[in-house]
Amino acid sequence: MAAQNVGLEKFRNIGIIAHIDAGKTTTSEAILYRTGMKHKIALVKGDDGGATTDWMEQEKERGITITSAAVTAHWKGFQVNVIDTPGHIDFTAEVERSLRVLDGAVTVFDGKMGVEAQSETVWRQANKYGVPRICFINKINQIGGDFYKSLDSIHRRLSKNALPIHLPIGFEKDICGVVDLINMKAYTYKEYADKELVVGDIPADMVDKANEARAALVEAAAEAEDELMEKFFDGGVDALTEEELKRGLRKRVLAGDFYLVTGGDGRGVIVEKVLDLVVDFLPSPLDVSAILGKNPKNGDEIERKPDVKEPMAALAFKIATDPFVGKLIFIRVYSGVLKAGSYILNSTTGEKERVGRLVRMFADKREDITEIGAGDIAAVVGLKDTTTGTTLCDPANPILLESITFPDPPVSIAVEPKTKSDQEKMGIALNRLAEEDPTFRIHTDDETGQTIMSGMGELHLEILVDRMKREFNVEANVGEPQVAFRETIRGISETQGKHVKQSGGRGQYGDVWIKLEPNEAGKGFEFVDQIKGGVVPQEYRKPVMQGIEETLASGVIAGYPVVDVKATLYDGSYHDVDSSELAFKLAGALACREGVKKAKPVILEPVMKLEATTPEEFMGDVIGDINSRRGRVDAMEDLQGGAKLIRAFVPLANLFGYTSDLRSMSQGRAASTMELAAYEEVPPNVAEEIIAKRSTK
Repeated sequence: MAAQNVGLEKFRNIGIIAHIDAGKTTTSEAILYRTGMKHKIALVKGDDGGATTDWMEQEKERGITITSAAVTAHWKGFQVNVIDTPGHIDFTAEVERSLRVLDGAVTVFDGKMGVEAQSETVWRQANKYGVPRICFINKINQIGGDFYKSLDSIHRRLSKNALPIHLPIGFEKDICGVVDLINMKAYTYKEYADKELVVGDIPADMVDKANEARAALVEAAAEAEDELMEKFFDGGVDALTEEELKRGLRKRVLAGDFYLVTGGDGRGVIVEKVLDLVVDFLPSPLDVSAILGKNPKNGDEIERKPDVKEPMAALAFKIATDPFVGKLIFIRVYSGVLKAGSYILNSTTGEKERVGRLVRMFADKREDITEIGAGDIAAVVGLKDTTTGTTLCDPANPILLESITFPDPPVSIAVEPKTKSDQEKMGIALNRLAEEDPTFRIHTDDETGQTIMSGMGELHLEILVDRMKREFNVEANVGEPQVAFRETIRGISETQGKHVKQSGGRGQYGDVWIKLEPNEAGKGFEFVDQIKGGVVPQEYRKPVMQGIEETLASGVIAGYPVVDVKATLYDGSYHDVDSSELAFKLAGALACREGVKKAKPVILEPVMKLEATTPEEFMGDVIGDINSRRGRVDAMEDLQGGAKLIRAFVPLANLFGYTSDLRSMSQGRAASTMELAAYEEVPPNVAEEIIAKRSTK
């Protein structure tokens, strides 16, 4: 479908976010079908070639979304850029970078399960970026699906400020439409795949419930403006017109702390009502405040308004390798116009680059366009040094936008090429994959010479190895997953580091006193210069810091990076002839190594927040298994359908293979999700084992 020219007020940049298996991709497919982008709805799990937005082979096989896909659709004169994001915690970075550039979101919930673990995670991510959203409770037509119980779980676990704007007609398999509480009409269908909804009167047995729900909605809308509140106080629930009701609700939604809720079958015609909510209540680029950035030359704050007349500023939020056009850079343009063939400044690197082609993406298909204006999302072909989080801007008006931060990956595996011919290809493949995925890291182990891949979880690394094999024809042997342990200190030490060497001719002399103390958790390394006078000359202080940093990076007691340490350089001495940067760097390293040993060093391990959902009869086995893995159960909840939710904290080292073990002990009926909660100190007996293992390597 050719692009349509619409004004900025008619743009909607939205993400579909949810827990795994809630039905995000199916809902995205239905949106494409209902907006005329597709002639049929593909199955997510099936033999018909798979969903449009799940176009990778690994996505089709597993029936899950791995990489966020961008599609553009049109609905009632509005252009809707939709990004279907993954639900699995291993691919949470895809959600993070999508939310960074989106204006609004549709949060999808599984109507049989209500709010699940990853629902909470994506909700927190949306809160972090201030993304207004609407809620769609999917699958309420299936056995165990319940709109009202799911709504209650949203109130309990996410927000009390979530009100239905539609009420479902029927229950489970008899669901056949919704009551719209704005115009108090019923929208029904005979089959979910009907061409259109039939408008009629509200069923008699739902009138009281609809009136009650509408009253709550009117009151919420009235709170948006003093004028509406006065009308409401004077005339009650019928005082506001439909337009005023919509205006008030839109203001509440845009404020980011109020959410409208609808529900239905995400495969069907009811998705048209979801699309109506998107265009009526979610923000356009004009509703979002101007983007703030810094002048890369002097650090002054600059703002860019969503206006084509402003200087061009854009953020690259995703890199993908396309088999036909090569490297694709997905960008969100915040201001100005980006034209194909023009030169732009990569203000992150300071280099100028030429824009080759601009393409509008329809998942794995594309359409060439000549320009992309403020508020729009598209992809660029032909940029070389652009990575995730890079700012692209007008060379005459440079700006540096806030980048996107990602957590450090907690799981690692060793990979080695099977043959000599695979060796060179493997390096290219790993670098290409690391370019695309900012949570995937590669490094070489200095001791063993092995290539180490680090990622967010077992599934993440499994998919990357699979992609390396399929897309780059690289066969590799893969080692067992390893945990990314860390070291830190619990005490304070003051030590001298003195490096003196005389070997004829000019010697080496560096002498420092360092105080080491614990830093706040998550704050990392901090260096404080407290030298009075010139006992350590200015030019030697940075090398001291570098010596400390390098020592901390390679570990002291077990060879793992030392984190959250504050180092204060407070004394020392130097020699007029023999002192050098190298001597002071070595002195800093010596002081650091001895200081860490004296400051009560400990080993930290990643601890995962585990949520297991199980039928009640297996609950005892599941809890017993968690305890055997050094886990601690934090809470238990009753879920819909008699299931139990167990929340626990378990060390990652004891969770490898947990998913299959959980299936075995529950006859395949239990499921789990996990995410990194924190790094915690390992017990002394476990620390001894870790140190012993490292020393035998």
